Amino acid sequence: MNTTPSKTTDLSKTASPADDPGKSTADAAVTEDPTATAAPAEATDEAEDDDLEFDEPDPFTEARHGVGAGATAVVSAALGIVALTGAWSGRVAAERETLMGQIQTAGGSSAAQQISEIYGDAWHTTALVNGVFAVLALLVGAFVLARPAFGTPATRPQPAWIRAVALAGIALGTLGVLISAGMYFDLFLSLPVAGTPAG
Repeated sequence: MNTTPSKTTDLSKTASPADDPGKSTADAAVTEDPTATAAPAEATDEAEDDDLEFDEPDPFTEARHGVGAGATAVVSAALGIVALTGAWSGRVAAERETLMGQIQTAGGSSAAQQISEIYGDAWHTTALVNGVFAVLALLVGAFVLARPAFGTPATRPQPAWIRAVALAGIALGTLGVLISAGMYFDLFLSLPVAGTPAG
């Protein structure tokens, strides 16, 4: 008969990490957070995305570039056109001069005086108003062309279409000044002259 006690195995007892060092190392590797090594790579990607966002130009800033200068150049060209075609303010001023001339000559005056007061003054007033618009077109166009030379230097050159429109305003303004001066000083058409009465 075997007198040695039988060896019983306790299934409830688990091996501790100290009992099995190889198993503890494997468990530590399995329980390690898999996102721990990916975090630096994600942070690098986010930093690169931030750099790309700052390097990209803002579309609204690009759209606003040159808006003020372009609008001013268009105003210059419009003033030049008004100087050549005439403005409603010039017609109103001419009609006022005509009415004043009729009032002044109502009491009786010579034909030459009536021509000068009724027709001549209205003609000269129209030329004067058109000349004012022409000078404004000339000054505004010159301001648009000379603006980049003053103040803070621009980061980019002025667009070509702005310079072209400003030059058109200057050309129209110069032509308007010449025509208005010729009208005012009766260089193109002289005032009518009344004939002497027969007798």
